[in-house]
Amino acid sequence: MSANRIESDTSEEAAVRANSAAPQARYHPPIKRSVEIAGHKTSISLEPLFWDLLKQAAVREGVPLNALVARIDAERIAAVRPPGLAGAIRLWLTVQGRGE
Repeated sequence: MSANRIESDTSEEAAVRANSAAPQARYHPPIKRSVEIAGHKTSISLEPLFWDLLKQAAVREGVPLNALVARIDAERIAAVRPPGLAGAIRLWLTVQGRGE
């Protein structure tokens, strides 16, 4: 896997996306994917909605998804009481969505 890519969608994630209009799709459990931060692979579990929002944010900012995750990770580590990476990503996406 290159430093600028994450693993491709799983068949489970593709099925969720195909049925995204169904209410149960909104409540799909997290999907674990591998990302690379500073040359190290790590796994992150996020719900499909958050994976989609994260991909959209990376496109909007013109950076690879791994680079955006690395930036969020650096901000998270600098916090007085850093949350876990998945939680930091969810918080970052929420703040971005609110335009703060």
